[in-house]
Amino acid sequence: MASTVYWAKLTIKNPADNKLAKIRRICKAVGLEEHVKPFEVAPEDQVVAVKVHFGERGNDTYVHPTFVREVVDQVRACGAKPFLTDTCTLYKACRHNGVDHLETAYLHGFTPYVVNAPVVIADGVNSHAWREVPINLKHFQSVKIADGILSANAMVVLSHFKGHAFGGFGGALKNLAMGCAPHEGKIDQHGRNIVIMDNCIGCGQCVKICPQQALSLVKVEKGRRCVIDKERCFGCYECMSVCKQGAIGIDLPNEHADFSERMVEYAYGALKGKEGRLVFINFLMNITPQCDCAGWSDPVLVPDIGILASLDPVALDTACFDLVKDTPSLRKIGEHDCHSTGYDKFQAEHPNTRGYHQVEYAESIGMGSREYELVNV
Repeated sequence: MASTVYWAKLTIKNPADNKLAKIRRICKAVGLEEHVKPFEVAPEDQVVAVKVHFGERGNDTYVHPTFVREVVDQVRACGAKPFLTDTCTLYKACRHNGVDHLETAYLHGFTPYVVNAPVVIADGVNSHAWREVPINLKHFQSVKIADGILSANAMVVLSHFKGHAFGGFGGALKNLAMGCAPHEGKIDQHGRNIVIMDNCIGCGQCVKICPQQALSLVKVEKGRRCVIDKERCFGCYECMSVCKQGAIGIDLPNEHADFSERMVEYAYGALKGKEGRLVFINFLMNITPQCDCAGWSDPVLVPDIGILASLDPVALDTACFDLVKDTPSLRKIGEHDCHSTGYDKFQAEHPNTRGYHQVEYAESIGMGSREYELVNV
């Protein structure tokens, strides 16, 4: 059965139809009030996690705090108590611990004064605040989910839909998977099968960014090249994101598909227990090749498409993927010329990825349907 996906296009014809008005309309259309208003608990105990990504320092294409504020206000209007949340990163940059992460959120405008809600780092100061959630699926019998996520009565998942160097693309499913997991859960999802290929030029960019000091440079006959200590590597893939030569890869042919499946199983665990109390909103704006975890924002792949919402994260991500696929590109992507349509732009940008497998696998384990009906609001 097809799931409904609501789409607010970005064409604006008058001041009353600005982006904030569109967010209000899409929240009403998706039934946000019905799914986050206090029930089963006293109103004063109804807390709602608003799952966002605060962006790495140097990145400027994360979901704007002004848009997040509008969703927060809609949650408050339902009588619930929202809080913004995310989890600590595995790599050691500006969001690796709860203190640095909170400071980064504030620097990017996610202050209580701006967004009208407190900010809570869901896995605590050192990413130790988590609990096991049984799921009994292909890759995991249980997954590790941040306590702040599990403690919320309901959740609104706000995702910036964009590319990802290893997952292909990131939408609601990836936001749930990596974004609701502590360090240990992120390690579970990542593989440890990094290899350095022959086209390495020994530039050293990967060495600088590796949080585990697992990469180093050695002298070779024609200069130098990178080598990896696999015992130290925990598979964060940051090295892949900075390698301009494409010289860092994976040595298992099915690893990209397995990575997608491990992510989806974590997303499954993050949602468990909140059935009927979930709303998903994707922002198809600033659709960059890389995740917001990158400390930069590349030129976008396609024009802004709109804001989409659904109660079904599988249908939502599928609809977003299809819209990006069918939208003319703004630049040459892989072997495809500018303004071309009808192809997987994320895979063209990251050739080894299998992003669409996320929604295929999610559907297979009962998280939703890839069949959807787009409804304009």
